[in-house]
Amino acid sequence: MLSRQIKKFDSASAIASAARTLSTEQAGLTALAEALDNGLSEPFAEAVEMIARISGRVIVTGVGKSGHIGSKIAATLASTGTPAFFVHPVEANHGDLGMIARDDAIIALSWSGESAELKGIVAYARRFSIPLVAVTSGARSALARESSVVLCLPKVQEACPHGLAPTTSTLLQLAIGDALAIALLEARGFTPDHFRTFHPGGQLGANLTRVEDIMHTGERMPLVPSGTGMRQAILEISRKGFGCVGITDGEGALIGIVTDGDLRRHMDSDILSMSVDEVMTRGPKTIKPDTLAAAALQMINSSAITTLMVVEAGKPIGIIHLHDLLRIGAA
Repeated sequence: MLSRQIKKFDSASAIASAARTLSTEQAGLTALAEALDNGLSEPFAEAVEMIARISGRVIVTGVGKSGHIGSKIAATLASTGTPAFFVHPVEANHGDLGMIARDDAIIALSWSGESAELKGIVAYARRFSIPLVAVTSGARSALARESSVVLCLPKVQEACPHGLAPTTSTLLQLAIGDALAIALLEARGFTPDHFRTFHPGGQLGANLTRVEDIMHTGERMPLVPSGTGMRQAILEISRKGFGCVGITDGEGALIGIVTDGDLRRHMDSDILSMSVDEVMTRGPKTIKPDTLAAAALQMINSSAITTLMVVEAGKPIGIIHLHDLLRIGAA
């Protein structure tokens, strides 16, 4: 049995190995990109059109490392608007073929195209005329011969020095799967709103939340009209707890803001005898209600501020604080 102990660790050798791996895999991706100009483009477009046409789901299948890549491709498809799931070919031979319907399409991954485990699912696809997309480097393989569309990947050198462990080959499978998912996403007109529907949790879901979903409105907004004395403005800042107060004109439009920073800048003057118009920062940074939380966070960070007034047609309709973005996990 091979020992897992490293007799002598050499950091330089490890770094050189990493560089070789990345270089080899980069060359593989370059070969895949070049293949799109040399025969792969037509079947790729055909596969996208075929999958976009079905009323069912995309069934992704594969065995071994191809199976692991297939699971990821299915997850990417499902999260970008193309209903999909992974079916293991061995389990398919023991009853899971019943999960595949006639209005579905199948994407089968096999680098050689000769994986015996795929025979059952391929035969099932042919029997019920289910569209089958082969992702393989075996242009004349059994899988390719039985498929509706063949995405023939270029034969590339594995990063494994023995040429045995699937490395560059699985990277190419993953890349073509991502390419299919994104092409379908764009063909369907998939928007950030759709993306948010499928990703409600975690930081991704938080970043796709809109400002209007988390802003404070109504009585929670710190606002005073132009001409208000600073004594009253300071009380409003204290009551609402956002560290600022917005200033509006006679028509309700936002014309300025008084922040904690403005108060500190006027500490040497008799600030309590002044009006907000003398202290406020004019033309404050604002944000629209349909802006994504990620964009709001970027604006807050880049401007070194903690709050943003939400305006519509020039009038304040809400306010958001950095803490609101932290609370939903956008940061």
